[in-house]
Formats: sequence, C-alpha cells, structure tokens
Amino acid sequence: MQKDVHSLLESSEFKSLVAKRAKISILLTILLFLSYYGFVLLIGYNKPFLAQKLDEATATTLGIPLAVSVILASWLLTVIYVVWANAIYDPEVKRLRAKLFGK
Repeated sequence: MQKDVHSLLESSEFKSLVAKRAKISILLTILLFLSYYGFVLLIGYNKPFLAQKLDEATATTLGIPLAVSVILASWLLTVIYVVWANAIYDPEVKRLRAKLFGK
C-alpha cells in the first residue's frame, strides 16, 4: 500500500491535478486581491472620484456601487471555484482515489 501511495504521489496525473488546482487558486486569489485592494487604494488616493454623485436626484455616490461590486466579485470568484471544483477537480480526485484503493 505504501508503494502504491508513493507511486500515485509521484505520478504525472497527480502532479498535473495539483498544478491545476494551484493555478486556479492563485488566479482567483490575484483577482480577489486586485478587486479589494484596488478599491481600497481608490479610497485612499482618489476620494473625489468616488464621491461623484451618480445623479443629482439621489445622494448615491459612485463609491457605493463600486463597494457593492467588490463584494459581488468575491462571491462570483467563490462560485467560479466551487463550479470548477465540482466539475473538474472532485471527479479527478475521486478517479485517482479509486485507482489507489480500487473502489
């Protein structure tokens, strides 16, 4: 059994799966950081831009929809990861596990 586990861990299939997971995780993390810290930097360095009113009839400024979009972007990135994991990652893990344990 120990030899089987070691051979699976050294297999190109397993290494490819780990690389795919790392790539998507890093990509989604970078997108999340760009969204969040981009908004924070915008608050810090360009408050007048965010303070622009969307129209004269309401008191809503541009910063409010941008803040909501940051929150929605984080939800969207989470959904993207969950869909990817359910469609691609989990079936591949299940296949490799079955290969190892014969189930």
